[in-house]
Amino acid sequence: MIALSDIDPARPVLIAGPTASGKSALALRIAERQGGVIVNADAIQVFDTWRVLTARPSPQDEAQAPHALYGHVPGTTAYSVGHWLRDLEPLLTGDERPIIVGGTGLYFTALTEGLADIPPIPAAVRAEAEAILQADGLPGLLATIDAVTRGRIDTRNPMRVQRAYEVQRATGRGLADWQDSTPPPRLPLAECHAFVVDAPKDWLTPRIERRFDRMLADGALDEARAHLPDWSPDLPSSKAIGAPEMIAHLQGHLSLDEARIRATIATRQFAKRQRTWFRARMTQWQTLTPDGAAA
Repeated sequence: MIALSDIDPARPVLIAGPTASGKSALALRIAERQGGVIVNADAIQVFDTWRVLTARPSPQDEAQAPHALYGHVPGTTAYSVGHWLRDLEPLLTGDERPIIVGGTGLYFTALTEGLADIPPIPAAVRAEAEAILQADGLPGLLATIDAVTRGRIDTRNPMRVQRAYEVQRATGRGLADWQDSTPPPRLPLAECHAFVVDAPKDWLTPRIERRFDRMLADGALDEARAHLPDWSPDLPSSKAIGAPEMIAHLQGHLSLDEARIRATIATRQFAKRQRTWFRARMTQWQTLTPDGAAA
């Protein structure tokens, strides 16, 4: 359990944790009692689509404290960690203390460890990577990525693998080599409070299932129905967990119960990847028990 009296109201706060672990509730509690602006560090919640399905803060939550970088990017627009750092910069130098919360580990490591200044990837290289992924799957991309980079990335994550391939193909240097020449971090850990929620599987799984049921009750299916005419799995925002399953149900390929089961399984798998990242990359962060993150 974390005591708010141990948190300096003048220092930025970072809260990382797997999906459904209660980190957003903790951020809101800190903001209500100490002040500050809650800043999104989730790569899918940046998009203006799928508010319910991505568990973005509700209008009620947003009325209780200032929120930033939620739903500010069109769902058709590619958005990288570099974009996020640029959008974050004014909030780091603003009048209100930032409380940065989310589940995208790469955002946090880029912020606290630095981000390699990799040039933009040409559209032709991105198209090439997507074609290989479609034809040969992840092995087709991994086969050409250098061994050091393969050892650092989540080789089961298509976005991470494709990014590594594109960087190597476009620049002639492996992603790991770029990372090793990274400039100083924008917000070192020594200058902030950094917390990571350690949510065990047995505790988290029932919460994931309950939350998805709550999403359905709150209109996730209606949200999916609104996206159906323009649905494309290739859109950046279509990576929202549960979106393909909801669309498949509306297209008549799955029953609602089948879609629910598949979406909760996908969420559990995603949470497992998040926990793996946090435990490997955030050893210097203060660990919170789930009770410490709960509202």
